[in-house]
Amino acid sequence: MVGAAAKPYFREFWALKNVSFKVKKGESVGIIGQNGSGKSTLLQIICGTLNPTGGEVKTEGRIAALLELGSGFNPEFTGRENIYMNGAVLGLSRKEIDSKIDDILNFADIGEFVEQPTKTYSSGMLVRLAFAVQVCIEPEILIIDEALAVGDALFQKRCFERMEKLRTNGTTLLFVSHDQESVRTMTNQAVFLEHGVVKFAGTSADALLEYRKTLHEIESAKLNQTAQALKEKAQKNRAEQTPSKIEEDKIEKAEESNKEFSQRLKSFSFGDLDAEVIDVELFDSTDKPASHFDPRDQVRIVVHCKAHADLTHLNVGLRIRNKEGVKIYSWGTLNQDISIRSGVLSEGEIFWDRSFREGEDFKVEFIFTCGLGPNLYEIQASISEEGKPYYAEQRMIHWVDEAAFFTVTLEPQTYHFGGVVDMGMVSQLVN
Repeated sequence: MVGAAAKPYFREFWALKNVSFKVKKGESVGIIGQNGSGKSTLLQIICGTLNPTGGEVKTEGRIAALLELGSGFNPEFTGRENIYMNGAVLGLSRKEIDSKIDDILNFADIGEFVEQPTKTYSSGMLVRLAFAVQVCIEPEILIIDEALAVGDALFQKRCFERMEKLRTNGTTLLFVSHDQESVRTMTNQAVFLEHGVVKFAGTSADALLEYRKTLHEIESAKLNQTAQALKEKAQKNRAEQTPSKIEEDKIEKAEESNKEFSQRLKSFSFGDLDAEVIDVELFDSTDKPASHFDPRDQVRIVVHCKAHADLTHLNVGLRIRNKEGVKIYSWGTLNQDISIRSGVLSEGEIFWDRSFREGEDFKVEFIFTCGLGPNLYEIQASISEEGKPYYAEQRMIHWVDEAAFFTVTLEPQTYHFGGVVDMGMVSQLVN
């Protein structure tokens, strides 16, 4: 009808609206929020792959971004060709890429597939290569958008270590992840987006608290609809008492990983080598080899060592880290010696007083109740010479990263807690 207002055939939608914040050089900032909150759109605008409808973005320095899986790769090019193409796009000369190619290939660890077209790659191989290219060029600004979620747990651990190294060296980090512990560990500031609007900006701990509050409100609204379904599922699981196919796959993969890394100890070690960590093995409460545990399980770790010289005053130690690189716990024979000498433990042999002859094999076992939250855990093992019967004068004889791995999972219908470790908390009504 002439003169009538035009009928709209669309609904206006703002992916982001009135978003404004500053990131200083060297800061690490997390971007959190539910799916559809605008996180990926925000990062694409910062990278320049999307133009904002209004406003502006100012950046200074070389930006390396890992956004969508395989973005920036030509599927017909080989992995090696894509490395050079990506490097050129990022402003590196061929000579500069040549100097970094070995580091990129070692980090990606995709073997002969680097000479194959990337269209033949699995999602895990794509993210390995893409991440390796971005972090090995040592950018001033590194942007990661949930891409690491498709990588295996060990690769994720190495990625977190490399990001931490870049952050320590002054690289600015923008990090999107639904893994709250990763955001807490990797960033010191965070922006919480909800429906394209900044709901909170501040320290990572405060932003995550606001995020969890919002999630709790949403979950509470749905609770009545799902309560009956959860009850029926719990009853079924208790009746079956058998591990799911997913859990069986996790156990099998972890066991295969332990075999592989037992053969690769020397690749992740250093020290004077007057003695050597030969192997690290894990056992369950029935003395069967194991690499998957429930937090309530007993774990026995056996460190097999060999002396290459006459030695005394030794300390055999362990460190346990999660895949994000956070040290969960460390303990050694010297710790126990200190407890015995101080009277905390009433009896026991002082390991520090023992002498070992050249060529002598010996084993040390560590026993504990697991108590850890769901995650992949790395065991680091070491032999050190301690000049005094406490930690004061140490000579590292042999230190081994990635000496062994184990996974921990929960059965939430029968036992559940949140966080890194089970503190054995109880609750009761106070009259």
